[in-house]
Amino acid sequence: MDRRTKGQGMIPNYQQFMRPFLEIAKTANNSPENNNEVKLRDVINELAEVFNLSEEDKAETLPSGKQSILDNRVGWARTYLTKAGLLEVTRRAHFIITERGIKALKDKNVVIDNKYLKQFDEFITFKDQKNVASDNVIETIEGTDDITPDEVLRSAYKKINDALATDILDRTRKVTPDFFEDLLIELLLAMGYGGTGEGAAHALGKTGDNGIDGVIDQDPLGVDQIYIQAKRYAQGNNIGSGDIRDFFGALSLKKAQKGIFITTSDFTPSAVQTAKDLGMRIVLINGKELAKLMLRYNIGSRDEQILHLKKIDEEFFEI
Repeated sequence: MDRRTKGQGMIPNYQQFMRPFLEIAKTANNSPENNNEVKLRDVINELAEVFNLSEEDKAETLPSGKQSILDNRVGWARTYLTKAGLLEVTRRAHFIITERGIKALKDKNVVIDNKYLKQFDEFITFKDQKNVASDNVIETIEGTDDITPDEVLRSAYKKINDALATDILDRTRKVTPDFFEDLLIELLLAMGYGGTGEGAAHALGKTGDNGIDGVIDQDPLGVDQIYIQAKRYAQGNNIGSGDIRDFFGALSLKKAQKGIFITTSDFTPSAVQTAKDLGMRIVLINGKELAKLMLRYNIGSRDEQILHLKKIDEEFFEI
């Protein structure tokens, strides 16, 4: 069947891309030589043909000028379909359609959009956690009378960052141990740890020494050191109080005064209380905090656009 839409004349919104995205992924699912995968760039190119987009349409960019509108909207369609379990990420920018996605395509009359995706618990959870950044901000502004436009802007900014934090944490949980170690090195160096000069990038090198994963200098001269414990765990596999006591014991053997325990999951309430009760300065960084730090210091992310929120300079107009 030819999915091409003639004379579209404009770039569809992200929801209109959902069904044809799945159809392309389903076609790829019948190609074992490609591991049943579909590449995001190939999907974007084919969708441009499906909707008969002109070269001008494809070249149209967001206000930042750093990404095309087409790429952005298809990307958000992919995010929503993935969160609802209709697509599955296999590796960087590659996807496969799931059984749920195939089932969704069986009825040709069903519109696959946000309303359709709300039947899936995973998508409801995603929405309830306010991790959705692709709601139409213009509609939000026009339909909201009880908050000011700048409050709407800040709310949209938070939603975008929340969505990015969820995505970056999901990806971090799937990386290799070596990649995870390098990621933490980059983060700690960006935060100002590790000293300066040659060899600073290896300041966290794994030691596997009595429960200590690594050590990093707190200052350029290496006078003060911080010991690191890092666990790349799946969501729900939380750190318990026993892990904290083991880390405390390892720090005591080193006669260390400071430690950082990092996990991509979370800490149980008893683990948090244990860290407080032990009397040593142990900083706990869970998955959410790790994701926020990665975004703050541009580890695994980059600035897309900077907006300056202006206000009147009252002193300028004083007479």
